[in-house]
Amino acid sequence: MVAAQALLEEGQKYTLEQSFELLPKTCTAKFDESVDVAVRLGVDPKQADQMVRGAVSLPNGVGKSVRVVVFAEGDAARAATEAGADFVGGNELIDKILAESWTDFDKAVSTRGMMARVGRLGRVLGPRGLMPNPRSGSVCGDDEVGRVVREVKGGRVDFKVDKTGIIHASIGKASMSPEQVRENLVAFLQVLLRMKPSTAKGIYVRSVTVSGTMGPGVRIEPNELVRVAGELR
Repeated sequence: MVAAQALLEEGQKYTLEQSFELLPKTCTAKFDESVDVAVRLGVDPKQADQMVRGAVSLPNGVGKSVRVVVFAEGDAARAATEAGADFVGGNELIDKILAESWTDFDKAVSTRGMMARVGRLGRVLGPRGLMPNPRSGSVCGDDEVGRVVREVKGGRVDFKVDKTGIIHASIGKASMSPEQVRENLVAFLQVLLRMKPSTAKGIYVRSVTVSGTMGPGVRIEPNELVRVAGELR
């Protein structure tokens, strides 16, 4: 960590190109580290109309296999299976999760018709961030299940601003090329910028930091990032 930190100048903010040249050098763990981004927003999460939450499909995926559970029945269940869902079921799947506190998966998707029953899983899935939610797109119609599963398996990332006004998300792996991670970050930021609450005043993107799982954060110049992502004014 000390050696990786020495590569960065204290207090310095870097251009995109500099950031993604430095990032691989700071990922020195013996495993393939995740590349994470932390974006500090100029919003007040305590205000309901300034809550920023959504999802983005990254163009290069997240560099890992995503295990997906789908709560569906009938034709929707068949569509989910064909789309590559790892676990598909109705009441029996709900009972398994309740009885065993089973959460051996990364994402959960539900049809709208199943949500009245899936709601019972809130105490198990909620604390782990696995509960299907309409605002993140993980609750959908029967005819949309296949598309949603393919998006999630292909690298869709859900995000939500925390109580300190920061959004954390994984945007790739250290083994990916700098250009791939850069493209993922820009795609993530484009969605984030479009979600700026109308009631949020002042600077929206306060700071952007990328880092490996075990490495120090590399701070990116926010104004440049906003420019590259094409903020609508």
